[in-house]
Amino acid sequence: MAQDNKVVSLKTQGLVSRVSLPGPLIRLRDTSAQELRRILSDFFDSSDDVLFNMSEKALSTEDQAAYFNAMRELRLQRKNMTISILQWVSRSFNELGRFDPVPGMMALDQVDQDSLSLMDQSDLEQSVAIDNLMNKLRNHYAEPARLLGERVQHLVPDLKLESRQIPLSPETICTGLAEASGDLEIDIRAKLIVFKLFDKLLISKLQELYEAANELLVKEGVLPQLKRASAAKTAAKPAPPAPRSPVPPRVQPVKAESSAQQALNQARQQATFSELSALLHRDGGGEGAAAGGGGTIELDTSGLMELLSSLQKPAQAWGDGAVPSLTVQLNPIFKPESGPGYALKQVDNDVINLVSMLFEFILEDRQLPAEMKALIGRLQIPVLKVALSDQSFFNRGGHPARKLLNELALAGLSWSPKGEGQRDPLKDKIESVVGQLLDNYSDNIELFAELLTDFSHFMDLDNRRRALVEQRLRDAEEGRAKQEQAKTKVDEVLAELSGDRDVPPVVVEFLENPWRKYLQWSVLRDGDGSSRWASAVELTRQLIWSVDPQPVVEQTRSDLLRAIPSIVDGLRKGLQTISWDPFATDNAIRDLELAHVDVFQRLVTSQMVERSPQLREPDVAAVEAQPAIAPLETTTAQSAQSAQPAAAPSEPSAGMSPGPQSDAQSGERVGEEWLARADALRVGSWVELLSHGNRVRCKLAAFIKTTGKYIFVNRNGAKVAEYFRDDLARALADQEIAMLDDGLIFDRALESIIDNLRSNRRD
Repeated sequence: MAQDNKVVSLKTQGLVSRVSLPGPLIRLRDTSAQELRRILSDFFDSSDDVLFNMSEKALSTEDQAAYFNAMRELRLQRKNMTISILQWVSRSFNELGRFDPVPGMMALDQVDQDSLSLMDQSDLEQSVAIDNLMNKLRNHYAEPARLLGERVQHLVPDLKLESRQIPLSPETICTGLAEASGDLEIDIRAKLIVFKLFDKLLISKLQELYEAANELLVKEGVLPQLKRASAAKTAAKPAPPAPRSPVPPRVQPVKAESSAQQALNQARQQATFSELSALLHRDGGGEGAAAGGGGTIELDTSGLMELLSSLQKPAQAWGDGAVPSLTVQLNPIFKPESGPGYALKQVDNDVINLVSMLFEFILEDRQLPAEMKALIGRLQIPVLKVALSDQSFFNRGGHPARKLLNELALAGLSWSPKGEGQRDPLKDKIESVVGQLLDNYSDNIELFAELLTDFSHFMDLDNRRRALVEQRLRDAEEGRAKQEQAKTKVDEVLAELSGDRDVPPVVVEFLENPWRKYLQWSVLRDGDGSSRWASAVELTRQLIWSVDPQPVVEQTRSDLLRAIPSIVDGLRKGLQTISWDPFATDNAIRDLELAHVDVFQRLVTSQMVERSPQLREPDVAAVEAQPAIAPLETTTAQSAQSAQPAAAPSEPSAGMSPGPQSDAQSGERVGEEWLARADALRVGSWVELLSHGNRVRCKLAAFIKTTGKYIFVNRNGAKVAEYFRDDLARALADQEIAMLDDGLIFDRALESIIDNLRSNRRD
């Protein structure tokens, strides 16, 4: 296929990399550019027809207008969007090791650190749409993306690459789509339609891109046996042994990978039900509670399901206390107080043992609050019935029952008890989901799917609400930091310009009240590098000079006569800009005029009296003895001192750090390992914070670069703690902050079982 000369070559785009790309990566860069260009061309061709058909079927004029707007804009921006996406992907090659499409996933600069601002609803919806695209792409192409990542890492062993930094990673492609869509001049309704088109017409085509990329590297001799070796390793090589009980959260390492990426890594190591069953028998696990009742009545699967249904609803009455294990719940069937027990088919017995071990892990997880364990524990019988009727439950990551368990556990991770009399919507919702399953589930797996959809919608609304609250908090913190910076800057300017000048008290009052407000407004509005700020500083310098002109020369009087009108005019305009009280402005200008009159009188006197150098020294000493300059110096010194703690609160709340000087004050230095862990903590991570002997669950909502603060909030979005970097690292080292693993709990439980069974088999 002929190459369009207008297409930007990936060879020449981007900055010069710190490392020289190996030959295979250069060829991959150029080949993938052509493949991606072809895929994008097909996308734009198809999108036009799809949007036209959708507009014809639209039920409202607003929807129809949105479809037409999206169609028109895609036609106009087709070329620019293609180039933008190609350039974005090019950077992932040319800046390998430095380019990070989603830096917030790696550390705390997920928040816009230079300018945190309140995200409106449109931005939030666009962000959610891109995240959904990213998740879908990760889930659909987990294996080819992993193979590509390992091959790229093999070519550059000196670089430590996160999965998202691999060229052509789902994060690179999706953020490239977001960048390209940024210039679309359409409203959010039409832009969301474009994102749906990406989902519908583009994501499914990327299989060819990943296959071509891996095939090219295989032909280049880069780990050609990787796929087969990885499969063999998964099936035969035992994973490192893991404890049956979960590791306490306080000693878990800080993870930079996203929850979805952790889930994919775990899913690649999961075994099928057949292997799990084989491991159970090799381990002697086949003699579980279900088979140990010594029963004489044979029971098939359908009969077992009926008996389980009779045990299902009583779980409603357990309350929030300890949850009986599955074995205990099944005692009425297999160990009855009177009469014979039952004997099961081996496969049913294996399913019971596996589900029992899964819930044993979940109910021993120290990260889940006891109340959440009690609620999730009520689902042991329904989940057992799902596993008995569908054995793909164990090795199908997208199974609705598994996904619902994961969602419930993930929501419970951030839950904290409410005060007496307070509503608890999250707990009420989880109780509702559990209650509906216990009351209504028989063998229709669609009930799990329906409840999953409903609960996901509830959590999505809840997350949106909390996101807005958190962003308002971030906006307020950033605004407070900018205010403090502006105040410090103005303090420095006033201290520098006043120096040893003899400033009259009325001018000091003017500088410290209305004019300070204008100076702070100028630096906040345009920054300290702007022409407005430079003009404001120069006007301040002229004002101070006009009331104490030093040195006095022959032209000083005439210079003052020329300068004072423009100074007064500039001051008046400045105060009008910030809407200062006009009556107060007039009074301040009159006081300033009187100060200028005094200056002229002193100048006339100095011309009439011939003063020798010997007389000048006592006069200077007399002037310096006057208190006129003292208020400005005192106020400036106090302001400078107040700026030193960098906005640290006078009475820190729970977990509140004492300020950035705490290391110098304590004489301690935190180890680099803990500083690295603090740096790796990503915005959105949930932690347990030790406060007055109690552990409070909270989330890192933002890192404010201007002040160096880490802001933690509770589930309602209220700030509960703030730390500076060194103090956060020390809190991690002292186990005052414990990381909470937000990975998928079912997958972690299954992985733990596999590790334990394989370890026992090896032993």
